[in-house]
Amino acid sequence: MVNKESNMYLCWLSHREVKKSKYSNYLKNIVVKSNTSLIKSAINEFEVALKQCDFEESKSNIFEYEIKEDHIVLRLIEDSRIVKDGYIIKHELKEGKASNITISAINEEGILYGSFALLRLLEQGTDLDNKEIIDNPSKSIRMIDHWDNLDGTVERGFSGSSILYESVRNKDKMKDIMAAIGINATYDLIRDAFNDDYKVASDLDRINDYARMLCSIGINAITINNTNVHTLETELINKRIDVVKTISDIMIKYGIITYLSINFASPITLKDLDTSDPLDENVIKWWREKIKYVYSVLPNLGGFMVKADSEGRPGPFTYGRNHADGANMLAKELQPYGGKLIWRCFVYNCRQDWRDKRTDRAKAAFECFAQLDGEFLDNVYLQIKNGPMDFQVREPISPLFGKLDKTNMLMEFQITQEYTGQQKHVCYLIPWWKEILESETYANNEYSSVADRIEGIAGVVNVGNDENWTGSILAQANLYGYGRIIWNSEISSEQIAQEWIKLTLGDDELVVKNIEYILMNSWKAYENYTSPLGIGWMVAPGHHYGPDVNGYEFSPWGTYHRADCKGIGIDRTMETGTGYVNQYNEPLSSRYNNLYSCPDELLLFFHHVSYNHILKSNKTVIEHIYDSHFEGYETVEKFIDAIKEIKERLNREIYESILNGLYVQLESAKEWRDIINTYFYRISGISDKKNRKIY
Repeated sequence: MVNKESNMYLCWLSHREVKKSKYSNYLKNIVVKSNTSLIKSAINEFEVALKQCDFEESKSNIFEYEIKEDHIVLRLIEDSRIVKDGYIIKHELKEGKASNITISAINEEGILYGSFALLRLLEQGTDLDNKEIIDNPSKSIRMIDHWDNLDGTVERGFSGSSILYESVRNKDKMKDIMAAIGINATYDLIRDAFNDDYKVASDLDRINDYARMLCSIGINAITINNTNVHTLETELINKRIDVVKTISDIMIKYGIITYLSINFASPITLKDLDTSDPLDENVIKWWREKIKYVYSVLPNLGGFMVKADSEGRPGPFTYGRNHADGANMLAKELQPYGGKLIWRCFVYNCRQDWRDKRTDRAKAAFECFAQLDGEFLDNVYLQIKNGPMDFQVREPISPLFGKLDKTNMLMEFQITQEYTGQQKHVCYLIPWWKEILESETYANNEYSSVADRIEGIAGVVNVGNDENWTGSILAQANLYGYGRIIWNSEISSEQIAQEWIKLTLGDDELVVKNIEYILMNSWKAYENYTSPLGIGWMVAPGHHYGPDVNGYEFSPWGTYHRADCKGIGIDRTMETGTGYVNQYNEPLSSRYNNLYSCPDELLLFFHHVSYNHILKSNKTVIEHIYDSHFEGYETVEKFIDAIKEIKERLNREIYESILNGLYVQLESAKEWRDIINTYFYRISGISDKKNRKIY
């Protein structure tokens, strides 16, 4: 049974520290002229915080006009300094009168975001006297993508079963089942075995708490089902639409617009037509009527997401059409309702012949979409993974970000740690995401960062039914940080880490210092003991956890390292390789193409080099492999020491959870270190200069 009062469940929304603020008494009185559902959500949050304070009042007094006591004012204004969803927080000290804090915005969503922001400031002890804070979101679309299935399984879910759908017979066993069989939990055979009555989760209060969490970090859109839409989930636009409505009605109270992943072949799957050809008049008519029905039930629906012609999912290629044909057909029918069509660019041939060194999975998305720039309707958004492969711990940016000048683009991040330790390992991803957003694309021969080029960001979420939401409580920092960085990419990784720690674990200086040390060093540590110099993919096939150097080396998935006795890496140069580097604008193309200007951290992604190649660190490649894997393991040992140092300053349950997780991480880091180092010692025949134990 989940304890909803536990420190882990409440995450960064406990509001316990508000009572330390000199402005806490302002929570007693709220001045507001409207009382819509969004405003009610804001007031409710103030009351949650008020209950944590040492006052007799448990509910705020609501007034329509200014009063003579300290108070908070919520108001809509017209102000050119703020954009949609942005807000102004202003404190006024009035001589002889009560002071107030005003939250102003041009829309009610802005007031709600401003309310959460104010509580965040109060909890951190921020001095607001006579200050004015203006905060605008950098992106209009700030989305969460769920990979949840109606039977309660979650593809790439590492935190238990779905919080949205309740359908497995023994939900308490779900996490163990997922751990045992991984991705197989989404197979139809397994899903049928757990079939009872597919429905929305019975714990609607938890969905409401989840909506609060997302709203508090500025999320305004959510896709509620798996991008791989199975037969059952196809019914979400049909006889299971009531499930969607229940979730949507909760989300909208917090300004979050619901989207659905749909099956491109729905006309066939629902047994109405024998084709899903996007240019067939019967198909077009079918979608027109279906969308009309969907919006009659779900007037607040944001639109659809589609994964097509990828990893076995149906799409327009079946009928000799391109992706613009498929996307535009759906987008046109969504236009009368203001709907958006999000079309994923994760399209590649997963039946590649490993013997063919010229075929390169990294090139696939660009080859499918770059030539279609300018052909998509205005309400089509191409959702592009941050790198050309698949959420590795280190990749270059997708070259599409520098080429699509006439097409709406969304960045896709993976919050759930599919390739970065599956939330068993601490791997704080915010520094990595900041690096990606700040990367230059040199579009149109100009300085233009990825962040400058995109309309919004979508993140594949890491939540589940575990009490702490994310399996490991430290993985909460990735969810929190995701929201904060897509709202404002200028915020530093350190600031986000400190915010999350103070809001979640308290403001003890040593706790903040030690947890920040762990978070800020965790991404590099994980990279060190797993994937050297950008090579990636040395994971066990299927579940993608733990080392398996050759797990994908002779597979059709196009994810290779090409190691032999002489060297390692993928040759993606123009002269001798796949030519992938040519997809980038200059000077990136030349920089990556040249062995000596290519950044070391991406060297093996772009080049096949000898083990004795000298890096910019003056180490050879093989020395780097040995050193980094030992260093990664040693860093995790330091994490354990850092946690033990603050044992008496942490909640016991949280302390034990973090410590036990770090011991799991240490054991895994040892496996990575020993297997990777031994593999390259045996294949290269080059000994470690430092004479460390290599098997």
